[in-house]
Amino acid sequence: MTEQPTASPTSADEPWTVRRVLEWTTGHLKKHGSDTPRLDAEILLAHARGCQRIQLYTQFDEPLSESVRGIMRELVQRRTKAEPVAYLVGVREFFSLGFRVTRDVLIPRPDTETLVMEVLDGIKGIPTPKVLDLCTGSGCIAVAVAKNAKTSLVTATDISSAALEIARENVARHNVASQVDVIESDLFAGIPSGSKYDVVASNPPYIPSAEISQLDAEVSRHEPRLALDGGTDGLTILKQIIDQAPGYAVPNGLLLLEFTPEQAETLKAIVADHGGYDEIVIRKDLAHRPRVLKARFRAS
Repeated sequence: MTEQPTASPTSADEPWTVRRVLEWTTGHLKKHGSDTPRLDAEILLAHARGCQRIQLYTQFDEPLSESVRGIMRELVQRRTKAEPVAYLVGVREFFSLGFRVTRDVLIPRPDTETLVMEVLDGIKGIPTPKVLDLCTGSGCIAVAVAKNAKTSLVTATDISSAALEIARENVARHNVASQVDVIESDLFAGIPSGSKYDVVASNPPYIPSAEISQLDAEVSRHEPRLALDGGTDGLTILKQIIDQAPGYAVPNGLLLLEFTPEQAETLKAIVADHGGYDEIVIRKDLAHRPRVLKARFRAS
């Protein structure tokens, strides 16, 4: 709705109802390359109206006020420039929870839910499991674990102070402050000496530096490079975690790392060559792509 058309299939004087705006916006976003134009239109319009998406369908024929139309026009203009919907509305759902997001954090993705499921599986049967979530970003992993494992204690770290502000918002939003400790740390550098965890987990930067500009515009133009850039081969941060994690794990604890599918075999070989891990396996995400490396720390 950057500009409303002067005519419509019915009448130029037809009011801009919820239905009409959804239909126009869907077509407009499709022309501008959105893969999910109808969903985008619904989320943006619900945000502009301050309502739930379901209410769009129960109020299909309700005309929109000029103020709502103005908000919607701005949102649609920004969306046509590949700005992610999650940043436009400030919220993204992950593991059936709503998370506050800004351009200071990566947008949580369904792929990462595989990592959360592996953490929850790995701490079953431990009375008070301790989990370290490195590169926490929005805090989505830490919060999802805490909400689904009520006795867990999670330490969530990130090098970005701006990201940690968002993580703390999400911890408060979901009432898990008693379980989740958010600290600024360059990987393990700020972890208190002697700390030991049942699970060390991370969704770290793993995109090769030269490939970031080749990613979809939504990612390359808008998401924080600090959270994407994994160095020349994409493995710089992953290797650092693999090298240092054994010093922060209980015997027979778990290392869980998210990666891009192309790195699966290389990463598995790196962990095997390290010598500090056993039971190295690759878990697939919901789309059946290699996504999470799981390894057990050797008890030595």
